Amino acid sequence: MPAFCRDCLHVFDPALLRGAQRRCPSCRSPRIKAHEELFSLSIAHMDCDSFYASVEKRDNPELADKPVIIGGGHRGVVSTACYVARIRGVRSAMPMFQALKLCPDAVVIKPRMEVYAETSRAIRALMDELTPEVEPLSLDEAFMDLTGTERLHGAPPAVMLARLVKRMKAELGVTGSIGLSHNKFLAKVASDLDKPRGFSVIGKAETAAFLHDKPVSLIWGIGPATQASLEKAGIRAISDLLRWERRDLNDRFGSMGDRLWHLARGEDRRRVSARTPVKSISKETTFFEDTMHIDVLDGHLWRLAEQVSDRAKAKGLAGRVVVLKLKRANHATLTRRQSLHSPTQIADVIYRTAKALLDQAVTQGPFRLLGCGISELLPAAEADRTGDLLDPDAGKRASAERATDAIRRRFGKDAILKGRALR
Repeated sequence: MPAFCRDCLHVFDPALLRGAQRRCPSCRSPRIKAHEELFSLSIAHMDCDSFYASVEKRDNPELADKPVIIGGGHRGVVSTACYVARIRGVRSAMPMFQALKLCPDAVVIKPRMEVYAETSRAIRALMDELTPEVEPLSLDEAFMDLTGTERLHGAPPAVMLARLVKRMKAELGVTGSIGLSHNKFLAKVASDLDKPRGFSVIGKAETAAFLHDKPVSLIWGIGPATQASLEKAGIRAISDLLRWERRDLNDRFGSMGDRLWHLARGEDRRRVSARTPVKSISKETTFFEDTMHIDVLDGHLWRLAEQVSDRAKAKGLAGRVVVLKLKRANHATLTRRQSLHSPTQIADVIYRTAKALLDQAVTQGPFRLLGCGISELLPAAEADRTGDLLDPDAGKRASAERATDAIRRRFGKDAILKGRALR
């Protein structure tokens, strides 16, 4: 059985570990990892530990021992909570008022997405040094396939993954947890087993025994609605899934049934792909008070459209469909979509299309949340090729927007503001 130290990366024979005193024979650290398949597995999932909060604590050491919540105002929701706050019961997506009841002394910080994105890019650069097969899921997590990299790095994937999180802590001031297994599903499951700063392994030989008694909610993508449907069918644990025939699961749950049949057996044939396309770009905001005041909604909608446009331009993408999202006070969600004659990344087009959708839906307010986005993405080279016969000034506004972008790149994003952005 191979073993190594997660602190000094020393590889050794576990037979050297004597009695209950399980420490690295080189540096005496207790952070050792031993497993029968440790050096033969190569599919990994890295998940940063409370990423946004970790960045804030890195940038402000006075927050080190304090409960920190990243999110909006009293009417918003929790984006991230540090582990000090999580001990008090605070969780991501929890309404802010509820989080502050559980943790009234928490330090609440508005998200600084530009800073988080910059740190994420630095983490991605470290991962790219290990393997070209990196598949990001979000700013703070990614899959990696390190198959065939041992000869390149002179060390097995497990050791290189431990080196990665060491470098993240030393160079970037953030920590992460590693899940290592033989497929993506189990690697992601493993990364959640021992957070923060965890390193968990699920080998092929133990897969069936590991999964057998786990709840179906362990399966990635099973939300409350799917879980309720499964419970109606008497399926609560993965062992319940194993009693179903594949055809019966397909008949009952469609394509989801086939996916469940395979995952219940620890089978996942999806490859780690660095080329997974972005499917949509969106931004949303939660209001301090419910509103259906059109001027207030209009100002927010313009700012959201600008942010969506900025992201699309940065990624070299354009959207064929504009999406408007509204959430009522009772949390009921309204979603409206409008297809465009030509894909766009222009904020003016996104805003005007979403504004028409908003005008049709505003009487169903008041609203607590407003969102705007684009989907059915294409390369920017295919964007805004055709003019609008019903709006002959659209081309002039697009040219003015491009000129504005150039000025902002040179003098800062606040160099030019539209009047509606001040509403």
